[in-house]
Amino acid sequence: MSYVNAQATGRWFQSGAQRPEAAVRLFVFPHAGGSAASYARWASLFSEDVELRILQLPGRQSRRSEPAFTRLDPLIEALHDAVESEWDGRPFAFFGHSMGALLSYRLTLAMQAEGGPSPALLAVSGWAGSAHRPNRDSVRDMSDDEFIAGVDGFGGLPPEIIGNEEMRDLVLPALRADFCVLEDYSHDAAPVACPIVAYCGASDPLLVGNAMATWADLTETFLGLSEFPGTHFYLYEHALSVATDLGRHLRRRVAANSR
Repeated sequence: MSYVNAQATGRWFQSGAQRPEAAVRLFVFPHAGGSAASYARWASLFSEDVELRILQLPGRQSRRSEPAFTRLDPLIEALHDAVESEWDGRPFAFFGHSMGALLSYRLTLAMQAEGGPSPALLAVSGWAGSAHRPNRDSVRDMSDDEFIAGVDGFGGLPPEIIGNEEMRDLVLPALRADFCVLEDYSHDAAPVACPIVAYCGASDPLLVGNAMATWADLTETFLGLSEFPGTHFYLYEHALSVATDLGRHLRRRVAANSR
């Protein structure tokens, strides 16, 4: 399944297949340094009643010529406009992994505060505000070697990129910008009005104790936490299981909203 160019679909979101008859749309927010290509096969994991829209941030791949965001609030504001421009009246939901979970969470809050369309479900993976600890040393001041060493601690860069100077030069600017966005965030435990479902790797070094379970405190309707074998990027191996569970929740939310 080939991806259409982001420019042809509103720049911010890419789609593996247009499904105008689908009952719900799922907006997917990749991890720091990630791109829409990271979730290219996800469209095939969901049934025909789910249409995927996958975020492509500036500074990478088809948007490489655009400056990447380094501050959280301006990025959320831009995402708010982008999602609203995509809204076609159908129910929609958010799924975010790692930094994508932060973006989808804060975007949900922003959309609900405005009173316009907002997600029927927030699905989060591999990130929790209660475990969010900004770097003691600013990412902006780190050398490339220092930054790579920090990211490598949780598997953020494959060995083939770390050992290839040309590949590092392509990947590092967007990845560093994304970490600046993460560094810009201070957790306030603001609750959302929609249900939340959570996923994580059981051995994720970035999640302290029961951090992912604290999502239950941010909603009146917590649909549970599913843990899978693996670390921070468990999602690569367990994408089908996550998509199957998430698809089940999406169908239930659509059914509940149509009553």
